[in-house]
Amino acid sequence: MIDSTAAQAVDQAEVMLAEPRGFCAGVDRAIKIVEHCLVKFGPPIYVKHEIVHNTFVVNDLEQKGAVFIEDLADVPAGAILIFSAHGVPKWVEQEAEERGFRIFDATCPLVKKVHVEVAKARAEEYEFILIGHRGHPEVEGTMGQVDAGVIHLVETVEDVARLKPRQVDKLAVATQTTLSLDDAAEIMDAIKKRFPNVRQPKQQDICYATQNRQDAVKLMARRVEVMIVVGSATSSNTNRLREVAERLGTQTYMIDSPDELKPEWVVGKSRIGVTAGASAPEVLVQEVLQRLRKMGVANVRKLNGVRENMKFPLPKGLKLDPEAEARLAHLR
Repeated sequence: MIDSTAAQAVDQAEVMLAEPRGFCAGVDRAIKIVEHCLVKFGPPIYVKHEIVHNTFVVNDLEQKGAVFIEDLADVPAGAILIFSAHGVPKWVEQEAEERGFRIFDATCPLVKKVHVEVAKARAEEYEFILIGHRGHPEVEGTMGQVDAGVIHLVETVEDVARLKPRQVDKLAVATQTTLSLDDAAEIMDAIKKRFPNVRQPKQQDICYATQNRQDAVKLMARRVEVMIVVGSATSSNTNRLREVAERLGTQTYMIDSPDELKPEWVVGKSRIGVTAGASAPEVLVQEVLQRLRKMGVANVRKLNGVRENMKFPLPKGLKLDPEAEARLAHLR
């Protein structure tokens, strides 16, 4: 229940809603792959790692029959296995094939692009520097595209100073797709300064959706008194949105569900910003807005922003007949 005093304290406050926000094309595709498999083949469907880093999405798919695993030994012989949107190392792909699973790859095509670029450069005997966060599944997947020892992970400018590549004549850079643009640029500058002949990606590795959402937060952060970022703590791109707003001096809170929204965060504030990470569903955003309205917010205004029309096709073998399409609609 919302305290009446708190409700009065935010009366007439305005919410500024970021655009774009929420699902990107890669996340949307990954979730649809799981849903289509559930309808076409029936549960259980096994998924290597969380399909995307969002608690609501994972719990929802679990209730529908998805089983999220880390060890391929937990998948029964002959079962259907989906690789998450973050991608997997080569050895995982090989083991899954050897175990005879029917595999559907939900790796984001933009992550896959990085894998392809790394493989091509390695064929030319390049060594690599990967800008990313240690332990993140996307980083583990990218590092796992080549043999150990030829790809070096850097998280900070200080890491660049400590790098000891085997050689510098053929050195290339790759980047985790969900990083802060500013952080990545700072590290890239340090790399270029130390290794002037380093090969950079032909196109920026940081994905369009990550960039668009960060740009929207930068536009909004100075216009609001507090920022609410919807998304899970495990989501890299969501954490980066929080960091972008904080660096601009805006009081910022990241929440995984509307229940985590505290009245004292918005009491006395006249402008409240709301955005969502690329793995956070719009239903959560709308529930957050509903909770803010109950607190007394008078108006919600959607800001103008980049319109995203990107769509990625599903893998072959997942086309549904009309009956299955009807079951899918019911599943959702």
